[in-house]
Amino acid sequence: MNTIIILTILAIVVLLLGISSKKQWLVPAIFIGLLLALVGNFLPQLLPASKTVHMLSVDSISKPFTSLMLVLTFLIFLIADHYFVVKKKTVEDVYAIILFSLIGAVILTMFTNMVMFFIGLEIMSVSLYILAGSKKTSSRSNEAAMKYFLMGTFSTGVLLLGITLIYGATGSFDLAQIGTLISSGNVMPSYLKAGILLLTIGVLFKIGAVPFHFWVPDVYHGAPTLITTYMATVVKIAGVVAFYRLYSQSFMGAKDMWTTLMAVMAVATIFVGNLSALHQDRVKRMLAYSSIAHTGYLMLALVAFDHKSVSYLFYYMVAYSVATIGVFSTLMLVRENIKEGTYSMFEGLAKRNSFLSFGMAVSLISLTGLPPLAGFMAKYLVFVQAINEGYLWLTIAAIIGTAISVVYYFRIIVAMYMKTPSDVKITLTTRSRVLLSLFILLTIALGVYPDMILNLCWCGM
Repeated sequence: MNTIIILTILAIVVLLLGISSKKQWLVPAIFIGLLLALVGNFLPQLLPASKTVHMLSVDSISKPFTSLMLVLTFLIFLIADHYFVVKKKTVEDVYAIILFSLIGAVILTMFTNMVMFFIGLEIMSVSLYILAGSKKTSSRSNEAAMKYFLMGTFSTGVLLLGITLIYGATGSFDLAQIGTLISSGNVMPSYLKAGILLLTIGVLFKIGAVPFHFWVPDVYHGAPTLITTYMATVVKIAGVVAFYRLYSQSFMGAKDMWTTLMAVMAVATIFVGNLSALHQDRVKRMLAYSSIAHTGYLMLALVAFDHKSVSYLFYYMVAYSVATIGVFSTLMLVRENIKEGTYSMFEGLAKRNSFLSFGMAVSLISLTGLPPLAGFMAKYLVFVQAINEGYLWLTIAAIIGTAISVVYYFRIIVAMYMKTPSDVKITLTTRSRVLLSLFILLTIALGVYPDMILNLCWCGM
């Protein structure tokens, strides 16, 4: 609760600073506020226990995932300061809406009640509809916002119907009570099964899983690149953690009903994401389909559920998010100089800026899942977990999907190191060099020493 309170105050302060003459304090205030929210995540809660507060739980699940989202948002704001200076546009409205969406994301890591789950989801989603269309002069951005809004509201209706049917069958919105009733061994009424299915469809839409992924390429491509970075990392984490909380606390008693379906959808998500990425000419659309494929790998960790899977899930999200921010940061820096969105803008980048190309290569290789980088260890842990739980066929499918991803990730690496460079020179600011160095070091260090993350949480965090 401390984190939610601090972020709410911070978002209001950002709005007030935006209409004042002290706009130079916007970025420092955000950095200080995010650091305070991170510290507050581990301090005793400010609000006394009550029925309202009991709808949220600050526990061994919410603390690490909330901390991760706060750190990633901090990094994204470091990039945003440079991004918006180059774009020459006002930022206070965008900054405030990002913070409001972060509040919804934090709620999705803490909820213990279906009502609070829906509130958190809508706070995050409504903010994202606005952020997707925040580049008002771009018809592509406006189109992305409209598509996202229309399809998002439809999926929300499906999700609400699912929650309604679950409440009708169990008489409760509380996750623990629902889990107890489902695990009691009584025969489940057909409308409870229908409710679980509809709720699953709604959540799968939010995380961009097949066959509910059709909005992802258009929205990721049309939204401003900074917002795409935020959606591909923080928003995806929030959706996957919400999925984990729902199924681990409420629907484990019906595991036989949904695990096979989830496994098939995980395979479909991996293959559709990877195969579609092969045929993309635009880098952002390729990264959108890549994000879909990684959703499939995350679903694999959810299907192969046991007490270890949550730590592997956390590690995967750390490795994936660091590499994704590294890729999008490089993409933004290149597009400042070359106003294209195709693979050709990376041609000869190694000769124009060797450090930038090295950072991009490290991030792409990590996303591919090759040793010794963090992405390899993340996939290895998830695959081993799936094999131990009896999902060998699912693991083989995921390995084949990883092999396919080598082709489209290495298209950029080949373009950077083996193509003739253009005459455009790319220079980096000191801040950009420091950030890229941080992403490179983290990607390498987490791959070589995974216990840095695996030993960080779950027991007393």
